Amino acid sequence: MLLINSAPADLAEDVPGTSFEDWQVYDKTVKNSGIFVAGHSLADLTTATTVRVDRDGQRTIATDGPFAETREVLGGYYVIDVPDLDAALDWAARCPGSRGGGSVMVRPVAEFEV
Repeated sequence: MLLINSAPADLAEDVPGTSFEDWQVYDKTVKNSGIFVAGHSLADLTTATTVRVDRDGQRTIATDGPFAETREVLGGYYVIDVPDLDAALDWAARCPGSRGGGSVMVRPVAEFEV
């Protein structure tokens, strides 16, 4: 899974390769390559709702984000099917989200037997 984190607004860099058109090209390339499994962009952080449950089972809901301590913001993800970590890292490096102060975290999807 490629987890795409955008840079904090105050640290974001305007660099070549991060335009909307660059994202469209990357998305089309991933899908046309045959490795695409799933993926979505996430709505703006201001639409997020956070749920926490304390030890007593009481639910607390927060909708007042984003928070000052938030640095990178998860903006979307791709699930890709590639043969190994090196291939996943290559695709992550090609992603526009890895530029301009952003990052792409590569993590395997856990598989559990039921």
